[in-house]
Amino acid sequence: MYTIYVVFKSFPGKREEFIRRVKEEGIVDAIRAEDGCIRYDYYYSEKDPNEILLIEAWETKQHQQIHIEQPHMAKLREIKGDYITSTHLGEFTLN
Repeated sequence: MYTIYVVFKSFPGKREEFIRRVKEEGIVDAIRAEDGCIRYDYYYSEKDPNEILLIEAWETKQHQQIHIEQPHMAKLREIKGDYITSTHLGEFTLN
């Protein structure tokens, strides 16, 4: 299994609105339906009201690489511009 984590920083007060918009646009459902997607979940920081943690788990790194080229990911990148100030990514593999 290939897993990545993404830490988003939102504009002040925009965290929940970002997640709501991504869900309303059908992006979350589209990602979860992709071949090889095991998990795709957002979490809110208890400490930082503008921080979001995303955990993605894929069968393989190749599945995740195909995922980032999907049309709904272009829409997600567009939406991020309205809500997100920074994005930090990390990865790990679980056996």
